[in-house]
Amino acid sequence: MVAAPRTIDPQARTPLAFPGMRIGLLGGSFNPAHEAHRHITLTALKRLQLDQVWWLVTPGNPLKEQTGPGIEERAASAAAMARHPKIEVTDFEKGHRSAYTVDTIRYLKRRYPETRFVWLMGADNMADMHRWKDWRALFQMVPVAVFDRPGFRMKARAGKAAQFFARDFVDSGDAAGLALMHPPAWTIVTLPLSSLSSTEIRQNGRPDAY
Repeated sequence: MVAAPRTIDPQARTPLAFPGMRIGLLGGSFNPAHEAHRHITLTALKRLQLDQVWWLVTPGNPLKEQTGPGIEERAASAAAMARHPKIEVTDFEKGHRSAYTVDTIRYLKRRYPETRFVWLMGADNMADMHRWKDWRALFQMVPVAVFDRPGFRMKARAGKAAQFFARDFVDSGDAAGLALMHPPAWTIVTLPLSSLSSTEIRQNGRPDAY
């Protein structure tokens, strides 16, 4: 299936950020948002000592077939799930032409040069990171925090990205300072694991699960 051409929204805006803030970036389709997203976010706020986490609701994943609700509906679902003053939900990527994470990070770093961003991702994505556009450049731009997912801890550590940046691994005991580290720097954050996934919820028709 070929994704439909992206509709550019010139009114799309990023959340407010101030110099020196530590902000985690959690990107995804959020189709739908669910408690595992919130659990990872609350863990990141505490363990990485972040000021905020932004949920970046994407127009679509270039590696996946595009189906389901539009970005506005998914952003509304995410906002209802977030329920926390330090979680900002934004669909600003609908105002940009690129569908790639690395381009989003480049944009945010240009717009907020004095803000300390950390990319947040699940271990399942880390295992597959080498398929992302310019994944090496992404690691060179921001520190990365990888969160445990059931069945993916060892796969993430054995993946191409982890092996390439093995010397830049940060012990979880030092994760509180990750946002202040010069990239590349990455860590794996352990937490009570949840088997919830957006794909499973969609396939099983369990909107009540999130």
